[in-house]
Amino acid sequence: MNRTPITKAGELAIKEELSKLKFVERPKISEAIAEARAHGDLKENAEYHAAKELQGLMEAKINEIESALANAQVIDVKDIPETGRVVFGCTIKLYEVSSSKELVYKIVGNLESDPEKGLISIETPIAKGLVGKFVDDEVTIDTPSGKLTYEIVEVKHI
Repeated sequence: MNRTPITKAGELAIKEELSKLKFVERPKISEAIAEARAHGDLKENAEYHAAKELQGLMEAKINEIESALANAQVIDVKDIPETGRVVFGCTIKLYEVSSSKELVYKIVGNLESDPEKGLISIETPIAKGLVGKFVDDEVTIDTPSGKLTYEIVEVKHI
């Protein structure tokens, strides 16, 4: 079975989410089911059926997260010597040639990616194109929206 890479910070965030689902959200749903059950006839009780459906979705989400964590390979980028090379978990400052903008990305696992926060998945074309490159390299990457050219300005292990 393939191990899925995840950063140390990502692992902690996902474990927090799992804990919240198990110990906060799950009991709330159980209470809602008990309350709806107290209203009587379950066949025509929309509140009961909605709560049961929500319970099923919650359990599926919990199982998905537990499975993902079981298959995760936690990588702490701080344990990797800084050489100016782009690796999983590093934070990269890029200069986008076409727009003259500076961008900052952190390469993370699929579970923790959030492009709006600058966390890009190792599976994205941009991350794949950058991994293995060094500071001052100019990289042209094919993306679904066309070719993008970046200059790698800085690589940090934070």
